[in-house]
Parts: sequence; C-alpha cells; structure tokens
Amino acid sequence: MAANRRPTLADVAREVGVSAKTVSRVLNEDGPVSARTREQVLAAVAALGFQPNLMARNMRVGGPDTTIGLVVPDLGNPFFGAVARGIEDSVRDRGLTLLMGSSADDADRERALTAKFLARRVSILIVVPSVGADHSHLKAQRTAGLPIVFLDRPGVGLSTDSIVSSNQEGAQDGVAHLIAHGHRRVGFVGDLPVRLYTRRERLAGYRAALQEADIPYDRSLVASAHDQRGAEAETARLLDLADPPTALFAGNNIMALGTVAELARSKRKEVAVVAFDDVSLAEALEPALTVVAQDPEEIGRSAVATALARLDGDRSRARTITVPTRLIVRGSGEQPAPTR
Repeated sequence: MAANRRPTLADVAREVGVSAKTVSRVLNEDGPVSARTREQVLAAVAALGFQPNLMARNMRVGGPDTTIGLVVPDLGNPFFGAVARGIEDSVRDRGLTLLMGSSADDADRERALTAKFLARRVSILIVVPSVGADHSHLKAQRTAGLPIVFLDRPGVGLSTDSIVSSNQEGAQDGVAHLIAHGHRRVGFVGDLPVRLYTRRERLAGYRAALQEADIPYDRSLVASAHDQRGAEAETARLLDLADPPTALFAGNNIMALGTVAELARSKRKEVAVVAFDDVSLAEALEPALTVVAQDPEEIGRSAVATALARLDGDRSRARTITVPTRLIVRGSGEQPAPTR
C-alpha cells in the first residue's frame, strides 16, 4: 500500500485474508463472524490505521450520522465560539462530533448550509437563524424526528425548540444601572440590521429603562453599525451632538469594542459605558468595562440537553428556554453623570 494513501476496507481484508464483506460485518457488528476472525480483523484495523467511513455507512443503512450540525452567522465572533465550546463539552460523552459552518447572516447561505448538513444525516441540527430566513423547509425533517434547535434567536415558519438569552431584561438592567448613577442622556449603539431579534429586544430593554425613570426617548441618541469601525464612527457622531450623551449602552460585544476604542481615541474617559456581552480583556481597560454578561456556554449546553432529550424520546411541545444574563460591575458603568 502506498504510504500516502489512506487504508481502505479492501486493504484490511487483504491483510487478514478474508472478504471485504467479512471485515464490514466485524466493524458494523452485523452478521456471524468467528471470534478468531474478529480478533484478526480488529488487529489489522489497528495496525493499518483504518478509519471507517461512518457517513457512507449511515447513508447506506439509512441511519443518522454521529455529528451535530451547527450554523452560526460569524465564526470569528467570540460569543459563538463559546457557544460551540459548550456544545462540544456536552456531546463528547455521547460520541457525537460537532460540525460548524457560517451563514454570514445570509438566509440563502444558511439554507444551503443546512441542506449540506441534512445530506450528511446529522443527528442534531442547531441553527442561529439569519435575518429574513424562512425555516418552513425544515418541517419534514422536524416531523420525521430530527431534533432542530434555534439558538440565540427564534426561527420563522417552524415550531421547534429555541434557546435565547434574557435580552430585554438584561439591557434594561444595564441602562437602569447607568441611570442610577445620574445619567439622563444615555446613548444606544446597536448592531444592524434593525430587524435583528437581539437588537430589537435590547433596544426594547433600553426604552423600558428610560420609561421606568421618566426619561423621554430621544431618537437622536440611537445609533446603528455593522461592525467595530462603524461603531467607532457612530460613537463619534453621538459625542459630537449639541447635547451629547453622558453615558453609552453598547448593544453587543462588537459594538462595545468600537465604542471603547472611540472613547479612548477621543480621550473621553468621563463618559460612562455598559456593554451587552462580555469582551476579552474587559478588566484590562481603563476604566474596566461594566457589562451585561450572557452565558454562551450555558446556551450551548441547554441546546444540547434539549436536543438529546428529543433524541431520547421527548415528544412534548416545542419550548423556548431563556438563559439569564448578569450585570458585572467593573468601573466604566459607575462613572457619575456630570453636574449641570
């Protein structure tokens, strides 16, 4: 056998002196084989380093693959990396492997990616829905028993389990924290598109905190951006207003990085900041960043627990599980409002 070629079923059969069908029977525990032959086959598998093609086998026999398909909008976002870590930690003992792909928050790309995972006959499908996506095309798979879980955002057109954070309550807590320190001009820097579920929920929490404090909602204090660079520009615009905000609430981790970068560049340390989502090195900033922290690993674990329960026979109605957020006080959100 050539050194650069992966060993095949035929190579194992040749090594032992039996048919490929006999090797297949041993590996799949499917059919009568003597104990002596089984030992020889397994020894040859180990010696040659043969890896069975589980995907091909499962497609052949009509069974599921031993993988979980996870569709996220951005592989580079640390939040989704932590979610994936929670999923992997939870499925390792079940012999399942995680496959990930990015939809780039594009509905067509998401559908194409889910189709590829379905072609593999994944055991579980977990999707962070893209804006504008319609998930009714997954109804047949859901009805056939495939566990499908929406993560971070609810899906559209399909009744299935969802795992989300307490977005509105968390944002309301963060903004109320700024108001408690005397701020009445609080800016909101949110991500795009404005139809995004998490953005809508967090903006609703922002508005609820203002209403609770009898502070009028001011559209001029609400900014939107696609990325960190855009968040920097929008933060600069807010600070240049005739009556600028004395505090800022960043709608996610990417917006937070842009907001903090612009405040540092413009040397505006007196502006208070609370961010939704924790960010790396938050404690190293000056002042350290106060955040409304999600628990992405728990979100991943909850998604797996829900899906595995479905695999194990749970046929109850679809449900939404909300993972709590928590306010972490570090300094930036405790800057007092300037006296006027």
